[in-house]
Amino acid sequence: MQSLSQSPTDPGFVQDPYPFYDRIRAAGPFARWDDYDLTVSARATVVGAALRDRRLGREAPPGFAPEPPAHLAPFYAVEAQSMLELDGPRHARLRRLVARAFTSARIAALAPQITALADRLIDALPADGADLIEDFAKPLPVIVIARLLGVPEERAPDLLAWSNAMVAMYQARRTPEIEAEAVAATERFVAFLEGYIAERRRTPRDDLITDLIAAEEAGEQLSTAELISTCILLLNAGHEATVHSLGNGVKTLLESGAGAYWLTRNRVEGTVEELLRFDPPLHLFTRWVREDLEIAGQKFRRGDRIGLLLAGANRDPGPWETPATFSPGRPIQTHFSFGAGAHFCIGAPLARLEMSLALPALFKRLPALALDDAPRYADLYHFHGLERLRVRY
Repeated sequence: MQSLSQSPTDPGFVQDPYPFYDRIRAAGPFARWDDYDLTVSARATVVGAALRDRRLGREAPPGFAPEPPAHLAPFYAVEAQSMLELDGPRHARLRRLVARAFTSARIAALAPQITALADRLIDALPADGADLIEDFAKPLPVIVIARLLGVPEERAPDLLAWSNAMVAMYQARRTPEIEAEAVAATERFVAFLEGYIAERRRTPRDDLITDLIAAEEAGEQLSTAELISTCILLLNAGHEATVHSLGNGVKTLLESGAGAYWLTRNRVEGTVEELLRFDPPLHLFTRWVREDLEIAGQKFRRGDRIGLLLAGANRDPGPWETPATFSPGRPIQTHFSFGAGAHFCIGAPLARLEMSLALPALFKRLPALALDDAPRYADLYHFHGLERLRVRY
């Protein structure tokens, strides 16, 4: 197996990680990423098979999980109840209960609100230009999720601050200061949700928190700890990914020079899927090997870890012709931006809906929309999103 070196915080990599993914893919089904001390793959067939293989999981086999440091106990207490971090029957139970509340009908009913919110944010843009990350991509998804949960919109800035602090724990640039901020944000977020959940138990309303409380399977309901972790997951995963999907999407469309054309009603679905494939917000998933196995000729032992480069698999020339080209007219086929298998993103329908409504609104309302400055990606790996997106209109 070939070993390759690439710092995930290197400025060149932050701005364009795709050449490194091409090197990983060319090295074989798997290669060793020295900087992560991790065996990784950027091949679509391997990534797809690994995501669906139940012998791989998010939970470490007994005896292999590192003990969380004591100063991070509040953060990892929430993680321990998170659907994203569980496997097998515990994960399946949580996912089924959440799915009973997070229904397609509830998501579809948000469409008029998303359209109205996009218009409101566009109306509020400064006349002399804007940073669409701060003024559009960040507020839209956090307000949508706040409304979905039943949290007052005026608390959206708090939710955003807590989410940003917690999500920073997954980044390669993690520091003791980031850890301290994440723990403080976790404690505030948990205390806030404890109060809201208690209130909804006393006075149910037509919102997702009430529906999550009421969700039941074989007489079993979500515990308060599970409710808190689920609400935090829906915000952290849903908000962070959608911000970057919107930002990366606007950048790509503006650079293509034909954004409005590709966002008409009969083209928007294919355009959104191609945007998600071409420059997704999340680039790396990791999995524990739960038993000795072989994948694509490579043997792994129980307790090994594998890195799946979702964005690299999305640029594999096997499934996609000229994969490094943004081509919204290409036939729609499955990409890996929402994962696959048991952990396929439960919020994917909401993310797709937000993009399919917000992007057309932006380009229709602002027909002269253009880049006002070279977009720059932020040092967020394993996320991939812009630190700013200055535009004029």
